[in-house]
Amino acid sequence: MIRKLGALLALSMAFVASHLTVAQAQPHPWQMTLAQPADDRMSEIIWFHDILLYVIFAVCIFVLGLLIWVAIRFNAKANPVPSSNTHNTLLEVLWTVLPVLILAAIAIPSFRILYHQETIPPADLTIKAIGKQWYWTYEYPDQGNLTFDANMTVDRLSAPNTPGGPPRLMGTNNHVVVPVNKTVRLITTGADVIHAWTIPNFGVKIDAVPGRLNQAWFRPNREGTFYGQCSELCGARHAFMPIVVDVVSQERFDQWLAEAKTKFGAVDVPGATKFAAATVEKE
Repeated sequence: MIRKLGALLALSMAFVASHLTVAQAQPHPWQMTLAQPADDRMSEIIWFHDILLYVIFAVCIFVLGLLIWVAIRFNAKANPVPSSNTHNTLLEVLWTVLPVLILAAIAIPSFRILYHQETIPPADLTIKAIGKQWYWTYEYPDQGNLTFDANMTVDRLSAPNTPGGPPRLMGTNNHVVVPVNKTVRLITTGADVIHAWTIPNFGVKIDAVPGRLNQAWFRPNREGTFYGQCSELCGARHAFMPIVVDVVSQERFDQWLAEAKTKFGAVDVPGATKFAAATVEKE
């Protein structure tokens, strides 16, 4: 029986391992893992997720094997004269100490990842995302008064079969644009109710709370267009306030910034970067 359980465990682990390949940027049929990472922290999250999956799977198989063994070995037919023992010191120590050791081993990388997420390094760019019913307003506080709204595009313009087009219900008329390999500090708040700004590829999910400033950060390591949605139930049109972030080269970002300042009427203000940083630190 032990050999059979071992063979079943090996087969199951092989099946899981064969499906733990990194998924594409967008979900696809039979996908069994998370979105393709575009940030080193998301890569760490996926690694931790996969390790936990192996641990949980091994524990479940072990417990299942114990249950089957007990049911067969100690049923009334196989063991008509039950033992009168009520305690086993070694077993009691093992089933107390082993779970503690497993949890301690899990806690070490967990705390490291949490610390990495919550420790915001010096930022190359600051973006403020304001959640509104039901769209996002973005500000680039260190780029003058650059401000624009991002509303969901009409559904027929977001056909999933359109080459290069956004997924259905995920397109916006204006995109957030950031340079690749630059640290972006994200400030969030809400204008009415609680929203949540989320990009799975970056490993970022942070609430936008009215009357409060929350901070997060990300550092995209590859160019591309990445999608997210409000992840907090915020009202009747909660499902219709998507998020689109374009990660581009520094040259393309500088070009977009000049065009955006003209399009949205931004004016460079001397000392705007220092003012934005001081405002955040004060909050």
